[in-house]
Order: sequence, then C-alpha cells, then structure tokens
Amino acid sequence: MPVQLPDLPYSRTALQPHISAQTLELHHGRHHQAYVDAVNARIAGTEMDEMPLEEIVRNSQGALFEAAAQAWNHGFHWQCLHPRAGEEPHGVLADRINRQFGDVQKLREEFNRAAMAVFGSGWAWLVQHADGRLAVVTTRNANTPLTGDSTPLLVCDLWEHAYYTDYQNDRLRYLQAFWKLVNWDFAASQLR
Repeated sequence: MPVQLPDLPYSRTALQPHISAQTLELHHGRHHQAYVDAVNARIAGTEMDEMPLEEIVRNSQGALFEAAAQAWNHGFHWQCLHPRAGEEPHGVLADRINRQFGDVQKLREEFNRAAMAVFGSGWAWLVQHADGRLAVVTTRNANTPLTGDSTPLLVCDLWEHAYYTDYQNDRLRYLQAFWKLVNWDFAASQLR
C-alpha cells in the first residue's frame, strides 16, 4: 500500500497568526506531498511497498531515505503543533524537563541556540535517549533521530520553506512563534 500524505490534525487556518494558511498550503500541500510522492515512486513494485513509513526510513538509503525521512519528519512535525496557545508541559514530561534543563525556559533557550546554529536546512529536536535523559539535538537535511537510539519527542522544521512566507529569513521570530504552538501533550505521549 502506498505511503499516504497524512491530514493535518487541524485546519489550514488554525495556526494563524503564528503560521499562515499560505505557509501550510505550501509546506504541507506541496513540499510534504512531494516527499510522499517521491517515496511512492521509489518503492512501487519493491518489497518496501508494504512497509510502514518508519520502516522504510530505517531500511533505506540514498534518495529513497531522503524522501522517506523528510516525509516522516514532516508528519511528526505536524503533530508537534497545535492551535492552543500558552500551554506549558505538565506531569512526567515537565518533571523530566525540569530535572534535565532546570525549567521550560532554559529548554527553550538551549533549543533556540541549537536551532539558530544549524547552517542551511535541518531540524531541531527534543529527544529522549535510551537511558531516559532528555536532550536537544539537531539534524541536517533529511536526517532524523528515528534511525538512532533516541526517541523523538518534539521537532521544529528549520527548512526555509517552513517559515519564509511568514518570517522571510528571520529564523528567531519563527522559533518564537513555534513555542506558542507546541503540542506538549503529543510530546509527552512519545516518552518511553
């Protein structure tokens, strides 16, 4: 069965004014769709055409890996956003953030520093390592922690198409908007 473009978990206008409907149309409707189409073109008629996307990412390389990882990263990214503004993490996730970073504000500062240091395109992640520790990591281009031992909890897309329409080349303003949309419940649900 071919890989499907996942529906957004909210309407295209739900993230405004932080992320515009125009950006979501371009980002989800064109870029994400293009990655899904590229995966399907490369797996058609192979043993991978019945694999879930996560398994394709873990078992591929080259152009197929790049398309599959981008498709997976984007699908995960949409889940990390939610139109509810102003919420903070709670429960086990909040406890782990406080233990690992000091508080949520310090996590944001470390995450933003790491995201601003990515030259070109990539991703900023909050991950849980195999030993349970939380960490901020970045990946370049299509790379993803999905292929390693860390569990992704939260991601911010740092590719220019994620923010150029709304913020031009001002990545810091985009990151400030990102924090107003973080779906902490989804991040908490990823904890192992």
